Amino acid sequence: MNFNDAKFLTSYGTAKQLERSEGLEFVFCGRSNVGKSSLINKILNRKSLAKTSSTPGKTATINFYKVDEIFFVDLPGYGYAKVSRNEKRRWNSLIDAYFSGSREFALIIQLIDIRHKPSELDLLMVNFLIDASLPFVVVLTKEDKISKTAAKKRKSDFAAELPCGDQIKIIPFSAVSGEGTDELRRVISEMS
Repeated sequence: MNFNDAKFLTSYGTAKQLERSEGLEFVFCGRSNVGKSSLINKILNRKSLAKTSSTPGKTATINFYKVDEIFFVDLPGYGYAKVSRNEKRRWNSLIDAYFSGSREFALIIQLIDIRHKPSELDLLMVNFLIDASLPFVVVLTKEDKISKTAAKKRKSDFAAELPCGDQIKIIPFSAVSGEGTDELRRVISEMS
C-alpha cells in the first residue's frame, strides 16, 4: 500500500447520506480530542489531510479518505459534553447507521489516550467490537505526553483494564515522535 498516495474523498453528516461500501475500510474511532486526525495524518505522511483542532468535537461528520483502492474512515469522536443533545443524537444515529450497514470492515482502529484509564464509552466501544466480531486494534495515543516508564506501565495496565485485554493488539502511538507509526502501517498493510 502506498501510504503517500492519499486523498480526501467525501464527508457524510447524516445517516441518509451514507453510501454503500465500495471496498475495504479501515475505521478510526475514539473519544473527541483523542488524536484521530493527527494519527491519520501521520500514517499518510500528510500535515493536514485530516483536519485537526484543539477544540474537542470538531469532527462532526464521517470523513472518507482513499489510499490506493482502500478507504480510511474517520468517525466523529464520542463523549464530548459541550455539544447539544440534538447534535449528540445526530452523531449517534450516524455512527449506528455506519456500523449497521453492509460494509467491508478491514480493521477498526480504536484510539484511547494512554494517560488515562479507558472511559465508560471506550469500554462500551471495545465491548461492541468484541460482540460484533469485528477485527480491531487499540492504539494508545499521546505517548509523548508521559515518560517511557509510565507509557510501558500504562500499556500493561490497559491489558488488564480492557475486556479481553490480554488478547487485544495494543500499539502505543505519538503523532509528535512518530512512535507506533511503522507498526500501525504494517498492521494495516497485512489486513488490506
